[in-house]
Amino acid sequence: MKRKIAVIMSIAMLAATFTGCGGSSSSVADTQVSSDAETTAETTTSAESSAEGSGTEENDDEENYDTGDASLDNIRNQDEIGDKELLVLSFGTSYNDSRRLTIGAIEGDLEKAFPDYSVRRGFTANIIIDHVNRRDKILIDDVDKALQRAIDNKVKTLVVQPTHLMNGLEYDDLLKQVGDKSDAFDKVVFGKPLLTSDDDFKRVEKAITDWTKEYDDGETAICFMGHGTEAESNAVYQKMQDLLTADGFKNYYVGTVEASPSLDDVLAAVKKGNYKRVVLEPLMVVAGDHANNDMAGDEDDSWKTAFEAAGYEVKCLVRGLGENEAIRQIYIDHAKEAIESAQ
Repeated sequence: MKRKIAVIMSIAMLAATFTGCGGSSSSVADTQVSSDAETTAETTTSAESSAEGSGTEENDDEENYDTGDASLDNIRNQDEIGDKELLVLSFGTSYNDSRRLTIGAIEGDLEKAFPDYSVRRGFTANIIIDHVNRRDKILIDDVDKALQRAIDNKVKTLVVQPTHLMNGLEYDDLLKQVGDKSDAFDKVVFGKPLLTSDDDFKRVEKAITDWTKEYDDGETAICFMGHGTEAESNAVYQKMQDLLTADGFKNYYVGTVEASPSLDDVLAAVKKGNYKRVVLEPLMVVAGDHANNDMAGDEDDSWKTAFEAAGYEVKCLVRGLGENEAIRQIYIDHAKEAIESAQ
């Protein structure tokens, strides 16, 4: 009988994740494999799979070669893994420099933090894997391939750390996908996504406000662009906005590409202030297609164009959250919890 991954989480705990930070901290416990446990994933949120687009990053007919040198990125698909593996699962990006500076940096920090574990990579978006392979002749493992590599290398303890922004649909899919092959390992544990507990939200708030404090001059609106989803997980963006406002960061704004708060919502809120300048930055782990085009592009419907048309001087910070050391530390701490639960 195949072992299933049990998500140790109650509906009440999930609901608490979306309440204000003034209450007690809520957390999704590290996911563990047990021989008789059934998958009880009760999240209805969407994962950061959408944070690099719903399906494609670029049109297949428009190969973007100007994204950096792919050979500089360690794709971490080596064999000779050993008994213990830390598998970092990401949606992925075909923007080579951003992939190296964000996902690659997270993987590198995890490797330094846990030298007893071999760190390997898996991407959930096969269309991105195919794009990079076609364009750069570099093949990144998808989740099935990464799991099979672990099995072929006779890994005994598998720690899975997602780089997703939140618990959601893709996270649930990963639980099932890994759970279907869990019989091949002695132990399998899951780390938490970035925004799971109230403490995570506070730490991300501090990370992004510290990162942008040089622009916090009273005359600049600092706007973060997330992806957004129609699923309940979209509440994380409003929760981050409410936290920023409550903590006095009244010139900080959070919006989304595909949900609410929308660009129009953010623009209307900024217009209520006496700002001369606007700083735009993605609230996404990587700076891929959305950051480069929907946010910083010159198209009529980009955030940059919209704010410029409204009369603001606009500066775009095209960098992913994974470039921030404090953000990467949260992933390290989540992986540490998972590793300790496996001991």
